[in-house]
Amino acid sequence: MATAQDVRRLALALPRAYEALVRDYVKFRVGRIVFLSISPDEELIGFGFPREERAALVASEPGAHPVVALVGAHRHEELARLAVLDETELAELVLDAWRMCVPKRVAEAYLRGDSR
Repeated sequence: MATAQDVRRLALALPRAYEALVRDYVKFRVGRIVFLSISPDEELIGFGFPREERAALVASEPGAHPVVALVGAHRHEELARLAVLDETELAELVLDAWRMCVPKRVAEAYLRGDSR
Protein backbone atom coordinates (compact mmCIF):
# COMPACT_ATOMS: atom_id res chain seq x y z
CA MET A 1 0.00 0.00 0.00
CA ALA A 2 1.41 3.37 -1.04
CA THR A 3 1.14 6.47 1.12
CA ALA A 4 1.28 10.23 0.62
CA GLN A 5 4.79 10.17 2.11
CA ASP A 6 5.84 7.69 -0.60
CA VAL A 7 4.44 10.04 -3.24
CA ARG A 8 6.30 13.00 -1.75
CA ARG A 9 9.60 11.11 -1.51
CA LEU A 10 9.41 9.87 -5.11
CA ALA A 11 8.26 13.17 -6.62
CA LEU A 12 10.76 15.40 -4.84
CA ALA A 13 13.66 13.13 -5.84
CA LEU A 14 13.09 14.12 -9.49
CA PRO A 15 15.01 16.99 -11.10
CA ARG A 16 13.19 20.35 -11.22
CA ALA A 17 10.25 19.02 -9.15
CA TYR A 18 8.90 21.03 -6.23
CA GLU A 19 5.89 20.91 -3.92
CA ALA A 20 3.10 23.48 -3.55
CA LEU A 21 -0.11 23.60 -1.54
CA VAL A 22 -3.15 24.74 -3.55
CA ARG A 23 -6.62 24.70 -1.96
CA ASP A 24 -5.68 21.85 0.42
CA TYR A 25 -4.21 19.75 -2.40
CA VAL A 26 -0.51 18.96 -2.36
CA LYS A 27 0.73 19.51 -5.90
CA PHE A 28 4.05 18.62 -7.44
CA ARG A 29 5.21 20.80 -10.28
CA VAL A 30 7.91 21.30 -12.83
CA GLY A 31 7.93 25.02 -13.50
CA ARG A 32 4.25 25.97 -13.53
CA ILE A 33 3.05 22.57 -14.79
CA VAL A 34 1.45 20.22 -12.25
CA PHE A 35 2.42 16.62 -12.90
CA LEU A 36 1.08 15.04 -9.71
CA SER A 37 -1.31 15.93 -6.87
CA ILE A 38 -2.50 14.39 -3.61
CA SER A 39 -6.11 14.83 -2.47
CA PRO A 40 -6.72 16.53 0.90
CA ASP A 41 -7.73 13.18 2.46
CA GLU A 42 -4.54 11.58 1.03
CA GLU A 43 -6.55 8.73 -0.52
CA LEU A 44 -6.21 9.70 -4.19
CA ILE A 45 -3.48 10.95 -6.45
CA GLY A 46 -3.99 12.75 -9.71
CA PHE A 47 -1.20 12.32 -12.22
CA GLY A 48 -0.38 13.29 -15.76
CA PHE A 49 -1.25 10.56 -18.23
CA PRO A 50 -1.80 10.52 -22.00
CA ARG A 51 -5.50 10.75 -22.88
CA GLU A 52 -5.20 8.18 -25.64
CA GLU A 53 -3.95 5.56 -23.14
CA ARG A 54 -6.48 6.31 -20.38
CA ALA A 55 -9.01 3.58 -21.24
CA ALA A 56 -6.33 0.89 -21.22
CA LEU A 57 -5.02 2.09 -17.84
CA VAL A 58 -8.45 2.04 -16.22
CA ALA A 59 -9.27 -1.37 -17.75
CA SER A 60 -6.02 -2.85 -16.44
CA GLU A 61 -6.89 -2.13 -12.80
CA PRO A 62 -10.48 -0.88 -12.43
CA GLY A 63 -10.33 -0.80 -8.61
CA ALA A 64 -7.25 1.39 -8.62
CA HIS A 65 -8.61 4.06 -10.96
CA PRO A 66 -11.99 5.48 -9.93
CA VAL A 67 -14.14 6.91 -12.66
CA VAL A 68 -14.96 10.45 -11.61
CA ALA A 69 -17.15 12.47 -13.93
CA LEU A 70 -15.38 15.38 -15.61
CA VAL A 71 -12.20 15.17 -13.52
CA GLY A 72 -9.40 15.30 -16.00
CA ALA A 73 -11.75 14.66 -18.90
CA HIS A 74 -10.26 17.53 -20.90
CA ARG A 75 -6.69 17.22 -19.61
CA HIS A 76 -3.95 14.63 -19.54
CA GLU A 77 -4.85 13.49 -16.03
CA GLU A 78 -5.90 10.29 -14.31
CA LEU A 79 -6.74 9.36 -10.71
CA ALA A 80 -5.55 6.42 -8.64
CA ARG A 81 -6.28 5.17 -5.12
CA LEU A 82 -3.10 5.06 -3.06
CA ALA A 83 -4.38 2.14 -0.97
CA VAL A 84 -4.29 -0.27 -3.92
CA LEU A 85 -0.96 0.81 -5.42
CA ASP A 86 2.29 -0.84 -4.46
CA GLU A 87 5.62 1.00 -4.38
CA THR A 88 6.64 -0.17 -7.88
CA GLU A 89 3.35 0.91 -9.50
CA LEU A 90 3.48 4.27 -7.73
CA ALA A 91 7.08 4.89 -8.78
CA GLU A 92 6.18 4.16 -12.40
CA LEU A 93 3.17 6.52 -12.36
CA VAL A 94 5.18 9.34 -10.75
CA LEU A 95 8.09 8.97 -13.17
CA ASP A 96 5.85 8.81 -16.24
CA ALA A 97 3.86 11.89 -15.15
CA TRP A 98 7.08 13.82 -14.51
CA ARG A 99 8.50 12.82 -17.90
CA MET A 100 5.48 14.41 -19.61
CA CYS A 101 6.46 17.80 -18.11
CA VAL A 102 10.23 18.09 -18.36
CA PRO A 103 12.33 18.67 -21.46
CA LYS A 104 13.41 15.43 -23.14
CA ARG A 105 17.07 16.06 -22.40
CA VAL A 106 16.34 16.40 -18.65
CA ALA A 107 14.39 13.13 -18.57
CA GLU A 108 17.04 11.32 -20.63
CA ALA A 109 19.84 12.58 -18.36
CA TYR A 110 17.93 11.46 -15.26
CA LEU A 111 17.23 8.01 -16.71
CA ARG A 112 20.92 7.63 -17.63
CA GLY A 113 21.82 8.51 -14.06
CA ASP A 114 23.52 11.81 -14.87
CA SER A 115 23.59 14.32 -12.04
CA ARG A 116 20.97 17.06 -11.83
